[in-house]
Amino acid sequence: MTDLAKTPLHALHLELGARMVPFAGYDMPVQYPLGVLKEHLHTREQAGLFDVSHMGQIILRGEHAARALESLVPVDIIDLPAGMQRYALFTDENGGILDDLMVANAGDHLVLVVNAACKEQDLAHLQAHIGEQCEIESLFESRALLALQGPAAAEVLGRLAPEVKTMTFMQFGRVRLEGVECYVSRSGYTGEDGYEISVPVAQAEALARTLLAQPEVQPIGLGARDSLRLEAGLCLYGHDMNTDTTPVDASLTWAISKARR
Repeated sequence: MTDLAKTPLHALHLELGARMVPFAGYDMPVQYPLGVLKEHLHTREQAGLFDVSHMGQIILRGEHAARALESLVPVDIIDLPAGMQRYALFTDENGGILDDLMVANAGDHLVLVVNAACKEQDLAHLQAHIGEQCEIESLFESRALLALQGPAAAEVLGRLAPEVKTMTFMQFGRVRLEGVECYVSRSGYTGEDGYEISVPVAQAEALARTLLAQPEVQPIGLGARDSLRLEAGLCLYGHDMNTDTTPVDASLTWAISKARR
């Protein structure tokens, strides 16, 4: 059996009493002592902290990066304003879904977040099809990803960086948290208000501990992450869609830019 990969917060999960399970090649927390139902309800009522560092983060640089990426997704990337994020889909030549992802315009580069189980193939797909048109940098080993979700998320993160409170849904930017430059987007995978925070691996545990020290925040595992996204009607790649599914089959036509339909 192949050894499972570990996120930078693995030791913290064990310390917090998490029950660990294999997921997408990683040893991940499925629940904490609070239990899945209470974790789900706590996220809906206050704020939950999720370790989503198993997801893949990729940077695209270059004058033609947006045009190049747009050739691989049925979504407008060229007109994506700086400081905004958009949901997108990688499709194959038959329109089957290879993966779904988030694309953010960081001004002088694009930041992609792709699914854990697909990240190596997504990176290879990008390199094969647009590698000559832009610079592609994998952040798989260098950055962790945290999601702070729930109605109290803005209040909690606002204590560390007041400017996040004025961010709107799908807004994206560089924010200093505890002296560390992070990428922060006002988005998530729970149907709640919240943020996704990309942080350098070396500072991930310290930031997670700071957030967990806030009275409104509890650690939340994969079990409640799944029940929350199901309740919100959000698709999961590999379960609700795959290469045999087109965006139309998956009821994702809303994600296809009007001019591309």
